[in-house]
Amino acid sequence: MTHDTKWPSSAPSYVIPMNTDTHTIDLSNWQFRFFTIWIGQAFSVLGSHLVGFAFVWHLTETTGSATILAIGTLMTVLPQVIISPIAGALVDRWNRKWVMILFDSITALFTLLVAVLFYLESAQIWHIYMAMFVRSACGQFQWAAMSASTSLMVPKQHFSRIAGANQALQGVMNIIGPALGALLIAMLPMQWILLIDVTTAAFAAGPLLFFTIPQPRRTATLDRAENNLKTSLWQDLGEGLRYVFAWKSLMAIILIAMLVNFLINPAFSLLPLVVTEHFGLGAYELGLINSAFGVGVILGGLVLSAWGGFKNRILTSFVALIISGGAVLTVGLAPSNLYTLAVAGMALFGFLNPMVNGPLIAVLQTKVEPELQGRVLTLLNAGAGLASPLGLLIAGPVADATNNQLWFIIGGIVTILTGLVILMLPDVLELGLGMDEEQPETEPVRVEPEF
Repeated sequence: MTHDTKWPSSAPSYVIPMNTDTHTIDLSNWQFRFFTIWIGQAFSVLGSHLVGFAFVWHLTETTGSATILAIGTLMTVLPQVIISPIAGALVDRWNRKWVMILFDSITALFTLLVAVLFYLESAQIWHIYMAMFVRSACGQFQWAAMSASTSLMVPKQHFSRIAGANQALQGVMNIIGPALGALLIAMLPMQWILLIDVTTAAFAAGPLLFFTIPQPRRTATLDRAENNLKTSLWQDLGEGLRYVFAWKSLMAIILIAMLVNFLINPAFSLLPLVVTEHFGLGAYELGLINSAFGVGVILGGLVLSAWGGFKNRILTSFVALIISGGAVLTVGLAPSNLYTLAVAGMALFGFLNPMVNGPLIAVLQTKVEPELQGRVLTLLNAGAGLASPLGLLIAGPVADATNNQLWFIIGGIVTILTGLVILMLPDVLELGLGMDEEQPETEPVRVEPEF
């Protein structure tokens, strides 16, 4: 995509187009096309939440084993670390429309197979593990393809608002998914719940058949372009890594995402112990504080969708990050007789979560060339995912040796300091400038024709 804004001086310059032909993307009726596809994908997200809850509940009810549940969680986390970068490289090579259709279909197929096993009363724990892994892996492809396609379907001045809508959707699903899953488990056998997800996958894939999603031209490094050589998957993946490493501002953002996930995610894994041991409360209060977070995410996503953020999108993200650190610190410092203060801290953290993530994704969708977005976005996702298990390995022993609130306090303080340091780095702040120029209804972009 051609941008009116200048690339930061630290952006890598070695990537050049292999083909300089341009086509025109019509954005005059972008809302109808984009939101039709978006609503279909929302159905898929709902189905995923239902099945995820159903699988976890089945493992809990049939085994009662923390180890079994931990392995199940690992099956959903590993693809984010292992599969996500490969998915990004393939998404940048393949037609993104058919990637979404293909992996929605694979998700539905595996879910259908497990439904048949439940119907035959033959489902084993390893079947569920395999389904959880495959579904999570397919989700990496779907997320990368949809995220990278957004920049070719939506005018760039609306990227932050779309990111806010995505964050609000996740907040809604985090609340209604488990609640609806629990209701359906009480009413239906497992196989029928799984078949609901097959139906939602069809709703997701169906609209894609009727719309064109532009595909950017392939790019290559200078030496390969001059010699007209095709690139392999691993060369593409290496190109994405070199692109990220060469762009110091982008590397700084990825390292910050890793640090924050290393600190914050383990803290919230300790939340049940904080509620029961520090506040002396039970399951109801644990559900309430989790719901406060979910409601906060919804409200924050809606506000970001309507507002769009400050003119400098990076400023939006890191101001929100600083305040988020204060919210986490509030949870950690709340006295045992002020549970409501912890609830308020969680609600504020949830509200700010879209403000941190949404503008950051919008910046990357604007600044990174469309043909590289799959790789860059998934490398960010993989880095953030890798940090969480490492943090969990440390947070557990630290909490056992001290108290469960200490990790909230450490995480809150370091998050605040990290945000303040970033605000002093002009190269990083420069990334968020120049995103609000009006985009014409048609824009020349290097694209491959649909097939």
